[in-house]
Amino acid sequence: MRNVAIAAGVAALLAATAHAQTRPDQKAFFDLYREMVETNTVVNVGSCTQAAAQVGARLKAAGYSDADITYFAVPDHPKDGGIVAVLKGSDPAAKPILLLGHLDVVAAKREDWQRDPFKLVEEGGYYYARGAVDDKAMAAIWADAMVRFRQQNYRPKRTIKLALTCGEETTFAFNGAQWLAQNRPELIAAEFALNEGGGGRLDPAGKRQLLAVQVGEKAAQNYTFVATNPGGHSSAPTPDNAIYELADAIKAVQAHEFPARFTDTTRAYFTATAQRMGGEQGDAIRRLLADPADKRADAIVSRDKVMHSTLRTTCVATLLNAGHAENALPQRATANVNCRIFPGETVDATLATLKALAGPKVTVTANQPVRPTAVPPTLDPKVIEPMRQVAAKHFPGLPLLPMMSTGATDGVFLEAIGIPVYGVPGTFIDPATSGVHGLNERIGVKDLYDARDYMVDLVKAYAG
Repeated sequence: MRNVAIAAGVAALLAATAHAQTRPDQKAFFDLYREMVETNTVVNVGSCTQAAAQVGARLKAAGYSDADITYFAVPDHPKDGGIVAVLKGSDPAAKPILLLGHLDVVAAKREDWQRDPFKLVEEGGYYYARGAVDDKAMAAIWADAMVRFRQQNYRPKRTIKLALTCGEETTFAFNGAQWLAQNRPELIAAEFALNEGGGGRLDPAGKRQLLAVQVGEKAAQNYTFVATNPGGHSSAPTPDNAIYELADAIKAVQAHEFPARFTDTTRAYFTATAQRMGGEQGDAIRRLLADPADKRADAIVSRDKVMHSTLRTTCVATLLNAGHAENALPQRATANVNCRIFPGETVDATLATLKALAGPKVTVTANQPVRPTAVPPTLDPKVIEPMRQVAAKHFPGLPLLPMMSTGATDGVFLEAIGIPVYGVPGTFIDPATSGVHGLNERIGVKDLYDARDYMVDLVKAYAG
């Protein structure tokens, strides 16, 4: 039996490898994907500018002119550059579409990983590396599509634009998407953009469950809480203590629940979820849809941490720093509170709530940079229906659900200048084992190539 199991495992691995090498275009894509993954783009360590130049070289080799390609960076962040490329459409009246992706990745320490995080490794039907999913899978698919479109002399009706940027994974680094939106909006002007944030969900056994299109996201914003006191010798404590005052403020934030709200997207998501879910949870979702102020229903639905976050603004303490000596009363205590702000709600209104919770002894300020208010796109049939129709061909029988991300992407910067941004479905991962932002990040080999085929057909469906 053991030999049979081993043989089956080897056969499965060989089948996955064969899938990656079935077609010549897949081999070319893999070469681009591997180069992108193995180019370190961690902020202050690697170089997005180098990765952008590598993509640009492939575009030039495919036939794009210098006028079709724009590199961008700023003098004080020379390694955080990016690239915009344009494939002109035949109809000047048709508004362009934008393919958005980010080149930077979260840091990864070799001593923590089972494999070198900046060496693409295929093992057991998976590709392992930092960025294997987030976001070099999508960035490579978009770049490869632009290369193939030119090589095939494909002439779309709409202009297709590609923007690969840096800075998505960090708060204080130069952000290329933000810079483009504020300084070169004409480069990325489009009717809508296709971005990360959607995908597909696998169950623990690896079976595909559903497709998701991201329609809207929260805005991430950090706030600093500060309590100050004269301090003194610890042998003579007083009731006024900066640590206790800060602790009281943080406990007030912990106890506070922002009200449940719905956008068109989250209402559609919860409606579809209630239809698929029975019992107490499904009934509670239906009651909450009917009355968002139903606290009992909210409490039941919110047992699921993702649903809880999808319903409202959330704020949580993430960093603490206090005191200056073991034998002294603290003169200062600070905390960082990270909020994910529901679409339509503002940084200032959230700040006002936090100040009220903190009380008069603790100051609360919004940290720079202040992100724009999240603007939810509409469930535009011109965008959603092609996703559904192309999915019916590539992933028959799977439902397509709209969802709002509880995290944040660079889409918020484009939406601030009037470009709706949609997270594309098609890339299947298991959230529990994908390792995104964590250890041993991976994506299924077949899932990557299937996503590529789906996404290229989707772009063509939009471009005409």
